[in-house]
Amino acid sequence: MEQFGPDSQLLPDLVNTKMPFGKYKGTYISDLPVSYLEWFQREGFPPGRLGMMLATTYEIKLNGLEQLLTTLKRARKDPYQPGRFQPKYNR
Repeated sequence: MEQFGPDSQLLPDLVNTKMPFGKYKGTYISDLPVSYLEWFQREGFPPGRLGMMLATTYEIKLNGLEQLLTTLKRARKDPYQPGRFQPKYNR
């Protein structure tokens, strides 16, 4: 039986997964233009996880919630920054 509930990996996947086909092949899903996502919304999202990610990105952009992805995008652009996510201790 499939379990329903929050998927903690969904937002990181939106930022780190590239579109596998079409006009925007190779573009991060979170960076797809709204017009492309609107086309999918009209014509139908693909089945499976990719469709879920595209639909979620559409809803995020439609509702002006791109801020949700900002921190994750920054981490993607500079994946290794020593001490970035580690607490600072008094020396």
